[in-house]
Amino acid sequence: MLDITGKRIAIVEDDIASLKYYETLLRETGASVTIFRNGKEFVDAVTAGNAGFDLVFMDFLVPLVNGIDCTRAFRQVNRSSPVVLVTAYYSEQTKNEAYIAGCTEYNLKPIFPEKIFMILEKYLAPRPAYQMND
Repeated sequence: MLDITGKRIAIVEDDIASLKYYETLLRETGASVTIFRNGKEFVDAVTAGNAGFDLVFMDFLVPLVNGIDCTRAFRQVNRSSPVVLVTAYYSEQTKNEAYIAGCTEYNLKPIFPEKIFMILEKYLAPRPAYQMND
């Protein structure tokens, strides 16, 4: 099981089933998970100084402020943490806008558990320390 205790993950998603899915998958990892049910809540939190997330799962079509504008706001204050955009609606234009806004990855729904764990492993898992031999 992946242990990412101490890592902070934000989930910006309005779909209840998707939220339950993320919660179920992330419960065992030890990470701290903050849920935002709409884009305005996320942008308000970020502009108030709460942008210390290690990873953000961002739905594209969240109410009030869309995922791309949320990403832009996040990038104003946090340039390094990965933003993984997740959407059910693929378009080349949306994909390009997402990357220009600062998304790290663009994934289509449904996003399967293996993919979520691959993303967590890629960005949040502790790296082994290699020792030099004299």
